Amino acid sequence: MNIAILGLGEAGSHFANDLANLGISVYGWDPNPKRPLDKSIQIAQSNLDAAENADIIFSVNLTSASELVAREVKPILNRNKIYVELNTSSPDKKKAIFQILEESSVQFVDLAIMAPVPPKGILTPMLAAGPGANTLVEQLKPYGLAIKSIAGEVGYAAELKLLRSIVYKGIAAVICEAIDAGKLFNQEKYIREQISSIIGGNEDLIDRFVEGSQTHAERRIHEMDAVVEMLINKGLNPVMSDAAKQNLQKLLATK
Repeated sequence: MNIAILGLGEAGSHFANDLANLGISVYGWDPNPKRPLDKSIQIAQSNLDAAENADIIFSVNLTSASELVAREVKPILNRNKIYVELNTSSPDKKKAIFQILEESSVQFVDLAIMAPVPPKGILTPMLAAGPGANTLVEQLKPYGLAIKSIAGEVGYAAELKLLRSIVYKGIAAVICEAIDAGKLFNQEKYIREQISSIIGGNEDLIDRFVEGSQTHAERRIHEMDAVVEMLINKGLNPVMSDAAKQNLQKLLATK
């Protein structure tokens, strides 16, 4: 099996290394890879070059580049290939990319990453929707990946991920602000007790929320951009989701 990873950032580089360690032939392309890659990974000269010989193509770029990447590789797509759109985008953006590629007859998958990629890497739980979802799951089943196919059209997996993000990123924003306030008033112990009483007494979870928000602020800003876009398109004023995005922007600015 040959797999192309288009975008070797935080998630893409983890996926590329893990797939290579599973014995899969991996082709990759990124103008600026984020971390060292396994020596077996074949670095291509472009997205098109990486995708040409691949059975499965993982597009793991920023949502702002996702349509451009799809158009770049479209000439070599066909019904025998699977195109997996992993970018954290709104359902409408996923549908737009599907429409770009639909005439190629490629088996398209809307794949949503449902948890932080480290520490599980390619074994991170994911949801797959769209016409190629079942085929993707079947082809990757021998490798033990945690991909679940769900009934629904392109955009459904993205929808579920972003609805979940409203909860998790919103809670993280409140916890971050509460901890900052507790420190400012010299009442961090008291604030931690209040948070702990709500989240089931898990002190470690408080630190994971805070540290995760700080470490992954830039990526999560893009995620909340997608949430805000999705909610606005449905006529909802995303007050809390926008506030969660602003909290992440603040954390990124203070890094």
